[in-house]
Amino acid sequence: MRKLISSGSHLESPIGFSRACRIGNQIAVSGTAPIKDGKTAFVGDVYNQTKYCLEISVRAIEEAGGSIEDVIRTRILLIDISRWEEAAKAHGELFSDIKPACTFVEVKGFIDPEWLVETEIDCVTS
Repeated sequence: MRKLISSGSHLESPIGFSRACRIGNQIAVSGTAPIKDGKTAFVGDVYNQTKYCLEISVRAIEEAGGSIEDVIRTRILLIDISRWEEAAKAHGELFSDIKPACTFVEVKGFIDPEWLVETEIDCVTS
């Protein structure tokens, strides 16, 4: 059975994606940008943008019937890899006990130039 989770983002419909998708015991969370009320949250702040993206993702996981303890992989995409420690601090605050597989990657850019980070998360529920 396929369960789709929406965050209400204005981009979901025209792009054709869901915030998260659950099939069986697997939950995949889409690339999540720091969007709050249709605008970029925490402009210029990698730490708070990362924390906010991860919080959006965890809410989607919970809505899909999972929990933060089910996270097995995270991906942190940054437009400036030299700022990875700011993103890592936010990641560590949520995942230091869970320790999922994690990748930090530099990308050329995102849809909105104010986004400094996007995150992705994969889960397996028990």
